[in-house]
This record gives sequence, C-alpha cells and structure tokens, in this order.
Amino acid sequence: MNTPKIEITVYTTLDAAWQALRDTETLRRWHGWDTDEIAEEIQSIYFTDVTVDDQRRVLVANGGDRFEVHPQPDGVRVTLTRAPLSGDPEWDAYYDDITEGWISFLQQLRFVLSHHTSGTRRTLFFSNQHIHSSTVVDRLGLTGVAATPAGSPYTATVVGGRTTGTVWFRSTHQLGLTIDAWGPGLLVLAGNAPSQTDPAGSATAILNTYNLDDTAFGQVSEQWSAWWARHTR
Repeated sequence: MNTPKIEITVYTTLDAAWQALRDTETLRRWHGWDTDEIAEEIQSIYFTDVTVDDQRRVLVANGGDRFEVHPQPDGVRVTLTRAPLSGDPEWDAYYDDITEGWISFLQQLRFVLSHHTSGTRRTLFFSNQHIHSSTVVDRLGLTGVAATPAGSPYTATVVGGRTTGTVWFRSTHQLGLTIDAWGPGLLVLAGNAPSQTDPAGSATAILNTYNLDDTAFGQVSEQWSAWWARHTR
C-alpha cells in the first residue's frame, strides 16, 4: 500500500515553516483545536520519541508520520507522508479518519503561515457521527460556494449573517473557507464517508478565530452552538 501524501505550498520562508513544526507556541496557532489536552498532544506528537534533522528540515513524528520542508519557486512546500498501517486492525480502522484530520491541520498550517505568523487563536469544534460533511455544507447554504474553485472570493449568508472571505481549499470530504470577520479566520468543514468506524458518515467543523475579543468570540460561540444543535440532529 502506498501511504497517503499531503502537501501544501505557501509563500513564506523555510525558517518560518520549520519553526511552525518545532516551536510549541507556533504549533498552538494551527495544530488541532482547543482542548484540555492540546499541550500534551503537541508534546507527544512533535517532541516525544521523534526524529529531527534540522539541516534537511525533516521531522518524523511520534507515530511515524514524516514532515519535510522544501523550498519552491513560489514559496515553501510542506509534505506530510503518512506512516504505514500498523497491522493492528482496531487501530488501522481509524487510519483514513486520521488522514482526514491531517488534511485539515495542514490547511490550518498554511493559513497561519499566510495570515498569522503571530496572534492568539481561539477555536470551536463541533462534530456529529450521523451525517456527512456534505450535508452540513448544504444546510449552511454553502453548496454553491463549495462548487467554486479554491482561491475564489465568496459572499454568503451563513451562521450570524453575511459572511465574506475566500475559498481556501477543497478536497473529497472537506471544504475550507476564510472568514473575514474572524480576524480573518478559517472554517474547516470535514468528515468521512460511511465506514467501519462511522457507519453513517460523519461531520466536523473547526472554527479557527484569531485575535477576537471576548465579546466577539462569545457571539461566534453562541451562534454556532445554537445552529449546530438545531441543524445536525
């Protein structure tokens, strides 16, 4: 089996891209989302039992996923080559789910390197194990936006009212949209097709906001929490 390879290209420096993989505070601006365990998770993945080659800018993370940072004419390419299947059926059942997660996270990395080399991120995370992400996209009224090419500006009426930004990325199961009002920020709508671990498919939303004050972040949280509870039953 050829292991999946995930690549992003971003206009930044090699040092900035490498720092985003080696500096704890920078990792907190893009990896995952806010949880009580995020600091421990970052330490485990990127700093515990890892192989690091600073000169070649290669990191083999805990678990075997391999990051490489290379110069490109239009910036820097970061490549993540997934670790092989472990041979443990219970763990390998989640392999595709983890790959989808890395797609989301690397797009969050690309966003941070493009927009927020510094700044405070606060996130919201929602999930539902009974519907597919395409259903959430449809219920948000974003089907037309999802059909436009990556890089296209958009205007839509979403949760909270009129929303503007850019289509950040599209993949088989994911849609990423920049949200100007969030700092700007990044909305990642992701999911998995029906599988052994998700018989009905699944949907997740990661809301990455930057430098919002408590009032603005609280409003986003209240609006999205109410929408998710009503529309993803």
